Amino acid sequence: MNHSKSLRSMLSAPLIAILALGFASTSAVATTATANFNVTATVSNSCTITAAALAFGAYTGAAAVIGSSNLTINCTNLASYSIQLSAGTSGSFTTRTMANGTSTLGYNLYTTAGDTVVWGDGTGSTGTVTGFGTGANQTIAVNGKIPAGENSLTGTYTDTITATITY
Repeated sequence: MNHSKSLRSMLSAPLIAILALGFASTSAVATTATANFNVTATVSNSCTITAAALAFGAYTGAAAVIGSSNLTINCTNLASYSIQLSAGTSGSFTTRTMANGTSTLGYNLYTTAGDTVVWGDGTGSTGTVTGFGTGANQTIAVNGKIPAGENSLTGTYTDTITATITY
């Protein structure tokens, strides 16, 4: 019996020492320091614009031909924009023309499908398309029309329009 009492004493002493170390380390207080810093960013207005070709297709002169294309814009969320279209190579918003050599074919571009407002730079009686960015791509329709009764020679007619976005 004496032997088991001695064994208990031997096992309890290391156990007590381990427990004492555990309590000692958890009762020590760590010291900390903090610092605050500002985080900033500046969001600038930005817009991009791309344009798809407008192909009217076949024209005989017997009836007006309607065509459309799309501009794709992407502007910063809530950035206001205005889109203007150039007069093309004819230099006139009211009488835009496509050319095939020296032969021409009249047409125009409109801000709406109703062909009521010629899409230009906002001068004279021309209009522009305005809006606000969403931060995502937006599709803007370009509506075109060749009026009936044009008396042009057979061939392929072309013009170049520049779309400009101001923001």
